[in-house]
Amino acid sequence: MKKILFFGDSITDAIRNRNESENISPLGFGFVRTIADTLLGEYPGEYEIINKGISGNRIVDLYARIKSDVWNFKPDVLNILVGVNDVWHEINYSNGVDLERFEKVYRMLLEDTKKALPDTQIILCEPFVLEGSATENIELNPNRFERFKEVYQYAKVVKKLAKEFNLPFVELQEEFSKKAQKYGVQYFLFDGVHPHVAGARLIAKEWMKTFEKINDK
Repeated sequence: MKKILFFGDSITDAIRNRNESENISPLGFGFVRTIADTLLGEYPGEYEIINKGISGNRIVDLYARIKSDVWNFKPDVLNILVGVNDVWHEINYSNGVDLERFEKVYRMLLEDTKKALPDTQIILCEPFVLEGSATENIELNPNRFERFKEVYQYAKVVKKLAKEFNLPFVELQEEFSKKAQKYGVQYFLFDGVHPHVAGARLIAKEWMKTFEKINDK
């Protein structure tokens, strides 16, 4: 049985039940659950899906818990999606992670993980953001969304690292932007950051395209 572990922030977390003694919604209600519905439904008994997303996490938080929440599970496939909180926490709390440090810590995380788990396939997802209730220009902070656009630079770093480490990269920003323009932001990212049903399905669809390429499914 192939073990797939999803590692990230609230977008991965998606209100998952962290009580391991209860088998109630351990995958959450986001893209991880959508992917699990596909893989566990079409290939029963072939996959174990683990959700280790934690709401509010930045890259430094992922690095701090990489051993307990990733290495100790020895996954066959590791998916990482992080970046928006590194910007958001700076805007709201002056506790973000600047771009240079983000790249440095992300690179360390990848280097250390490849040493600890040399046979694990790693997939990197592009962080994304749209203009919504959490990110839009508001009277008290008219430049709010302009600051959130820094996420685009963090996405470039993730893409750069994917190329550097020869890892699959799941592009998401362009797809979200196109769908939001056509149908409306609220159906995809209800506040500009967190996926609604259509947004979760979009991530799952793009992720499955990548997964199928590297696993011949």
